[in-house]
Amino acid sequence: MDLIKEREMTVALITGGSRGLGRSAALELAKQKTNIIITYHSNKEAAEEVVAEIKFLGLKAKAIQLDVRDIAQFENFASEVVQTIKSFNMAGLDFIVNNAGTGLHENFEKTTPDQFEDLYQIHLRAPYFLTQKLLPLMNNGGHILNISSGLARFSLPGYSAYAMMKGGIEVMTRYLARELGDRQISVNTLAPGAIATDFNGGAVRDNPQINQMISATTAKGRVGEADDIGKAIAMLLTEKSAWITGQRIEASGGTLL
Repeated sequence: MDLIKEREMTVALITGGSRGLGRSAALELAKQKTNIIITYHSNKEAAEEVVAEIKFLGLKAKAIQLDVRDIAQFENFASEVVQTIKSFNMAGLDFIVNNAGTGLHENFEKTTPDQFEDLYQIHLRAPYFLTQKLLPLMNNGGHILNISSGLARFSLPGYSAYAMMKGGIEVMTRYLARELGDRQISVNTLAPGAIATDFNGGAVRDNPQINQMISATTAKGRVGEADDIGKAIAMLLTEKSAWITGQRIEASGGTLL
């Protein structure tokens, strides 16, 4: 398969693309002549709205339902991705963005095995095995971008389990970069800071005290917005970033420097 720089149009698959960071990433990538496949867990209406916005820009888009917790779905999902790529008249995937996630704010003493297991299935097991399943569909010279969190660098009470999973993703990134380098596939981590979305119950967006506290510890004096991260994702998924691999890039506005 050809390298990205030799093709004009590309294809990206973004998990959790119906809202928040995934939605913004899909729209920003579409502006770069990237056809989009997004997954959604349950909100089909929101996912189809994203698809409609991308099609309005003249690109091709498809939303596919996927519960990333259930790895038994991955085989059928991959088959549907193959058919979607063919319908786009494209050769394969150029970009995978492992973005789907949920939040958990719970002190270490009160975190339950079920809560821990749910985070593990979504944030660690799913990216590992979904990427493994989709790897044969990727074009050489492509990019895999794993979404981590600033909480893997700095620590705040109540996020130990969540941050552990994100730390694991960052280790996975380095190993995949090493193992996939012979195909010229770049693998990186993007670690957002606190973002004003509905993530984790919309705490950063809707709680003025939390918002102000984070803003006071951030060099740029505010919390992030979804579009800050969507633009960062789009920036990293171009041929200009091909020499960057195995790296953790934080997009937090300078939180807790």
